[in-house]
Amino acid sequence: MQITFLGTGTSAGIPIIGCKCEVCKSPDPRDNRLRCSALIQDEDLNIVIDLGPDFRQQLLRENIYKVDAVLITHPHRDHIGGLDEIRALNFTMQQPIDIYCDGFSELGIRELHPYVFAKTDYPYLPKLNFVRIENKPFTIGHLEIIPVEVFHATMPVKGFRIKDFAYITDCKTISETEKAKLIGVRTLVLNALRDEEHYSHFTFAQAIEFVGKIKPERTYFIHMSHQAGLHQERQKLLPEGMFLAHDGLKIEV
Repeated sequence: MQITFLGTGTSAGIPIIGCKCEVCKSPDPRDNRLRCSALIQDEDLNIVIDLGPDFRQQLLRENIYKVDAVLITHPHRDHIGGLDEIRALNFTMQQPIDIYCDGFSELGIRELHPYVFAKTDYPYLPKLNFVRIENKPFTIGHLEIIPVEVFHATMPVKGFRIKDFAYITDCKTISETEKAKLIGVRTLVLNALRDEEHYSHFTFAQAIEFVGKIKPERTYFIHMSHQAGLHQERQKLLPEGMFLAHDGLKIEV
């Protein structure tokens, strides 16, 4: 199974017009972070996690023409704002896209993109099928997906475990029951915003502490803000087996 990091930043972690900080001015492409999204490829199956506002740019960069399903973690705009871009996939695939999400995220998608669901004969709206998920395993094709519920302040967020791989974003707290679902994971993707305390995101220290409890073989941090600093410098601070992910990175799991 191959994982491609389509984006590894937050809305506060992408280059800002007029900003002169070291991240925005960095010539290192690893510091150019689009909003968080990932592509999971296994055999002939392509699954995307989240549809941020940069989704079109990510599709073009990675030459993605086929998406079998989309997993939604939660309905913040930096994770669902690119929904309109599935129109291009509708055109190339000649079929709707299945969107797997809980009822809370479906409501958020409908509220942010009301025109998509309006009664109209306009033929060029995004075509999608909502597939309602709960906090229990489900399948997409030949893959079993295990939801892992975390909390982004008080907002529930779905993480996902597939085989020995798990993807967790926008986490601040997690129950012991949900944490147990991650035991045995060999590759963990986890959010780490910055060093300073934040009310709804792991800091790097908190993320590293969490990794120590799960004990995966390797961890890739995502959802970094500008305050995470430069890729090269941050990587030097991370313990063995922990890595700062970057846009376009591909790993085998």
